[in-house]
Amino acid sequence: MRSTLYNVAFDCADAYELAQFWSKVVGHPLNDDDLPGESTAAIALPTGLHLYFAEVSEPKTQKNRVHLCLRPESTRDAEVERLLEIGATVAADRRNADGSGWVVFTDPEGNEFCVLRSAAERAVGEAASCDRAAV
Repeated sequence: MRSTLYNVAFDCADAYELAQFWSKVVGHPLNDDDLPGESTAAIALPTGLHLYFAEVSEPKTQKNRVHLCLRPESTRDAEVERLLEIGATVAADRRNADGSGWVVFTDPEGNEFCVLRSAAERAVGEAASCDRAAV
């Protein structure tokens, strides 16, 4: 027997507003029945996973113990710029001169998440590493 991951839950101060931000990040809408002022909201992803937002009374006080890592369809650096435009904040830039690395962001309520290289960028980087190793 096993369990299947159904959702990732975000405790937050404003469920609808935070869900709106994440809707822009992942490119999928909130559920049709989610409205401003409600204490919960959700985004169903095509993979079957859901992002679930629930209002809580206490504020965030420490670093997340679990966070999301995103792999963009575009390049990592293009996604970094897009996320900045929609309201994310860079917490730490871990990009390296060789193109590897990632960027750590916070969403509008301070939840950390990372943006990795795209699959295409990763494949090019790995191929370059193999070429150097063969020399």
